[in-house]
Amino acid sequence: MRIAIVGSGVVGLLTAVSCASAGHQVSLFEQADIPSSAATSHDRHRVVRGLHLGDQAKTTAAVLAHHKWVALQHLLSARFYERVGALTVLPTDTVLPTEDPVQARRMLADAGSRSRLLGPDDLAAHYPQIRFPAGASAVLEFQAGVLLADRVLAACAAWLRLYSHTELHPRRRAVGIDVDGPAVRLADGDVVRADAVLIAVGPWTRGLLSPELADQLVLHRQSVLYCEVPSEQVAAWGDTPAIASLGVRSGAWLVPPVADTPLKLSAASACRTVAELEDTATPLRWRDHLVEVFSELLPGFRGDWLFGARDCYYLARAAGGDAMVAALGGSVLSFAACGGGSFKFAPLIAESLAQRLTGAVPAPTGFDPVDTVVDASPAAIGRRPAGLVKGLS
Repeated sequence: MRIAIVGSGVVGLLTAVSCASAGHQVSLFEQADIPSSAATSHDRHRVVRGLHLGDQAKTTAAVLAHHKWVALQHLLSARFYERVGALTVLPTDTVLPTEDPVQARRMLADAGSRSRLLGPDDLAAHYPQIRFPAGASAVLEFQAGVLLADRVLAACAAWLRLYSHTELHPRRRAVGIDVDGPAVRLADGDVVRADAVLIAVGPWTRGLLSPELADQLVLHRQSVLYCEVPSEQVAAWGDTPAIASLGVRSGAWLVPPVADTPLKLSAASACRTVAELEDTATPLRWRDHLVEVFSELLPGFRGDWLFGARDCYYLARAAGGDAMVAALGGSVLSFAACGGGSFKFAPLIAESLAQRLTGAVPAPTGFDPVDTVVDASPAAIGRRPAGLVKGLS
């Protein structure tokens, strides 16, 4: 089959790898370079972790994604996964059964992942450079860690360039999709026909979708700080896992400095809904907000640790706040990504999308936004609002 993919973020690239590996002809189009430093996926690091409190299916899917990333390093002949583990600090101000540490460990064990429970004394002893909430406990996962995101994209692009079934088309922007063709209309006037088309252009996705579908997606803007830790703390931070949650109300999280990357800091409180894509410069108020948050969490933390800040954008479905796969009709699919979670699940997402594009019925992944597809074909939108269709191929 001839597969056209629009967008060279992690999902577009890995879907191209999956389709090419199965013997299909792939044409990949990107409005910038391939890989593009402007892509939402392009960053120094992303976190792979299994635990999703209260959601066994998603936890199992995330553990499977870990194994897929390990296998991808071998396929792509590159190292980009630092398996430093992941720590989830559980809130101390709740009694929800889903946040019970014993239950959390049981979820990971049922998914086939090893973990360890750390109490307040363990946390203080192992990670003195972090100030945890009083009385907090945490779950440490061993089959988890940090993906070097920019290296992932570079490895995918390098592999595809050597593959005879693929053509990469940088700096060729798509301006429209012909569902009946199917075909991709490019800004230079060319029309590229294919047997199936995937739209995976991150926060730009809404511009290629019908209003009925685009209105279901909300654009988010997240501020992130990049820091250089003081020399006296380098050894301590070298043994620190990714921390998906620090157990505080701000929703603070961090990625440790691995493989010569900086310490990355952010929080859910630094994420907001915006109307349009703007620049990626972090406004002073949001930089100061994150400095204030982490001044409480990292002893000795100061603004002079900072050497960079960046704002990132991602789309999420208004209902549920997760990613969205939509069938537009005529063998055309779109994927709207949702933050770092979509990067973590990218191998599962890409395999599922590749199978749908080539006419196969994919096996369930356990990640509901991928297993459940929005029917946004013209016929469906004409008779009713876009609805959910399980197992649509």
